[in-house]
Amino acid sequence: MAVTPSSLLAALIVALTALGPLSTDFYLPSLPAIADALGTDSAGVQLTLSVYLLGFGTGQLVIGPLSDRYGRRPVLLWGMAVFLVASAACAFAHSLEALVAARLLQALGACTGPVLGRAVVRDVYGPQESARVLSHVSTATALAPLLAPMLGGWLTSGFGWRATFVVLTLYAALLIVLLWRALQETNAHPDPQALQPARMLANYRTLLADPNYRTALLVGCGAFAALFAFISGSPFVYIGLYGMSPEQMGLAFGVNVTGFMLGTILSARLSRRIGPARLMRHGVLLGAVSGTLLAGLALAGVVHPAAVMVPMWGVTAAIGLTLPNATALGLAGYPKMAGAAASLMGFVQMGLGAGAGMVVGHGVQDSALPLALMVAGAMLFSLLVWALGPRR
Repeated sequence: MAVTPSSLLAALIVALTALGPLSTDFYLPSLPAIADALGTDSAGVQLTLSVYLLGFGTGQLVIGPLSDRYGRRPVLLWGMAVFLVASAACAFAHSLEALVAARLLQALGACTGPVLGRAVVRDVYGPQESARVLSHVSTATALAPLLAPMLGGWLTSGFGWRATFVVLTLYAALLIVLLWRALQETNAHPDPQALQPARMLANYRTLLADPNYRTALLVGCGAFAALFAFISGSPFVYIGLYGMSPEQMGLAFGVNVTGFMLGTILSARLSRRIGPARLMRHGVLLGAVSGTLLAGLALAGVVHPAAVMVPMWGVTAAIGLTLPNATALGLAGYPKMAGAAASLMGFVQMGLGAGAGMVVGHGVQDSALPLALMVAGAMLFSLLVWALGPRR
């Protein structure tokens, strides 16, 4: 039976897709408290984030084929069950080693949400409507990195660092109930051979050999790298270099998030009239121009918050235009292996984005230039990939 699009289904997809940023941004304000409680230093507690990113990225390679074989619904239910158990383990961890192990398990459960949320969109809405729906999803999901640090800070101040993981445990329980009651199976073409290693490798080779998929993948990689570079470097730039308070930094970060939200809103409203390919083109052009302006101001020695905030707002708006449409274009031609296509895309983009963020995080101690150059380079890379890619 075909699944009918509904507001409840859209809200569930948003909740699943938000699982990634919630699991990272939500507990960031509690990192110093965790270090004190578990008797470690900042480098030790940062390991809980690095291990999470590793598990989140690699887990996607298996989650997609699993859902192509057994269906989206059972894999999502098992993934949320794993996330629930792991979040509870994080809340009760009494050593750094236990917390790191629980965070790795938490990442393996969390990655089912964004990957299979996108696959469900492709299953239900088809190749034409997916870009519009994914843009709406991205708009709503953008609230997670905007609100999660503030709520996490409030919970940590009022109830201690374990409270953030208790809330994530309750969030997982709610998702399991909603999945059980509201989500029917959306995979109309299960592949009995999807989990065979030879088939998995063949599927990935097929995807990477397709110039349309490859272009969408690499354009998204550039956008992801620019976004993660900004997320990792902006606290050092705004607070360390420009002397902002944490509250002011949160406001500045929020201003840039509004650019991303505007880009996704425009994408959702214009996708039917303009089409995802043209919207992606507009996104990479805007991103390249804005990123180049950001780098130019940094190279010219302009030291002012506006020299970062204004061009970066253009970059985040460009990313909001680019990412949903790149995802929709990448998944459009693969109804029978949408899970594998979404998994590969998420794995590569997450890996490159996290790498860019770590490089910038270690280089912005004295200047905003490393952040500006990474953002500009990433967006120019997306423009180059689009310029060299197929025109259909």
